[in-house]
Amino acid sequence: MPARQVLLIRKSYAQLVRHEHVAGLVFYRRLFEIAPQLKPMFKGDIEMQSKKLLDMLGMLIAMLERPHGLELELKALGARHAGYGVKDAHYAFVGQALLDMLAETLDKDFTPELRAAWTWLYGAVEANMKAGALEVTNAATEK
Repeated sequence: MPARQVLLIRKSYAQLVRHEHVAGLVFYRRLFEIAPQLKPMFKGDIEMQSKKLLDMLGMLIAMLERPHGLELELKALGARHAGYGVKDAHYAFVGQALLDMLAETLDKDFTPELRAAWTWLYGAVEANMKAGALEVTNAATEK
């Protein structure tokens, strides 16, 4: 990932963290608007889930300069999410909800350049998580 995109993502995440309680709730509100069929997958406290989302984003952003470690972490995350019932088709909804949350939370600071950086990052997240889910699914069918 180009250094400029990493910088943009880090700066925007720092802004997001200042509104983390709202940002996480905006994400889930939007996710359930565009994909209400996913709501039953979230059985716990949505405020706690919102915090976990922002914490996970922070961890991933902290690892941007360590692509191998990031890839391994994302594959493991994808494997765990497969166990929660997440399907490949769900990732598009999550990506849209993430971009919509960023747009709403960051408002005028969510420039086209920043949108492109987050879109690229989410594409990498999605690809690696799907790969991790596929690995665990393949391993289970081989047994």
